[in-house]
Amino acid sequence: MKNIFTYSSAIALGLALVAAPDADAQQFSKRKQYNSVGFSLNAMNYFGDITPNTNFTSLRAGATRVSAGVSITRRFYPRVSGRFGLTYGRITGDDALATKDVSDPDARFRRNRNFSFRNDIFEASAVAIVDLIENRNNYLKRPDFVPYVFVGVAGFYNSPQGLYTDGTYVDLQPLKTEGQETAYSKYQLSIPFGGGIRYRINRNFDASLEIGWRKTFTDYIDDVGGKYTALSKISGTPQQAYFGNGITLSQTGEYAGFTGQPNGGVAQRGDTGNKTDWYIVTGVTLNYILTPRIKNPKFR
Repeated sequence: MKNIFTYSSAIALGLALVAAPDADAQQFSKRKQYNSVGFSLNAMNYFGDITPNTNFTSLRAGATRVSAGVSITRRFYPRVSGRFGLTYGRITGDDALATKDVSDPDARFRRNRNFSFRNDIFEASAVAIVDLIENRNNYLKRPDFVPYVFVGVAGFYNSPQGLYTDGTYVDLQPLKTEGQETAYSKYQLSIPFGGGIRYRINRNFDASLEIGWRKTFTDYIDDVGGKYTALSKISGTPQQAYFGNGITLSQTGEYAGFTGQPNGGVAQRGDTGNKTDWYIVTGVTLNYILTPRIKNPKFR
């Protein structure tokens, strides 16, 4: 995923520079600029600790959840538009599903950890869209098919939950399941980037198919980021011990044994290294172009 982010961002940035306003683009008058509003139906997936591998082979239909969004787009130049969007969706992960891949070398670890979660994502994003086919005319003469790329910034609210023994979902962030001194923030930033293709339906409607990655800066949208911690640090409630799989330390400081759910004597709870979680939004958007008002010159 790190390479995907690096290469895709470089391509998007390069295209944005190529499409940056030049002398000819300045001739794209305000009369040719226009706004559109969009309504999206999406599928949302997640890459992180509760997946077999952090790549496309990890996508599971059973873990895909429906997402929806609204947006407003402003066309500024022949190739460049700006879009502000609001999106709501849910991501999920389950070790029990991940371990169905028998070739996964970490299958035993995942069976022992046996963790699952869900997380509702509320996202606000602002992105720059670069069309690969320019249109120097007004919206009435726009091309029928236009591939495009985008990159921007987003903020999102999230609160991972786990299924407790009584059948209820419990907010995991306040539990500090890995013994953190302070709970991680529910408000996070991400970098959305991706691409799609837009199709002109008629005078005022466009439809687009788009896929967008969200590179986050947190490892806790699944509440799993590091190692198991001492039971003494998470023994405040039964829920903390259950979800944190608290461990008991010997007098020498070594891991003497595990309590709670079975975990095979493995101290590592999440991926090693400084990794962060990702989520992906793939969907279809219907855009309605707001007919611009054209003021005719007045003659006296």
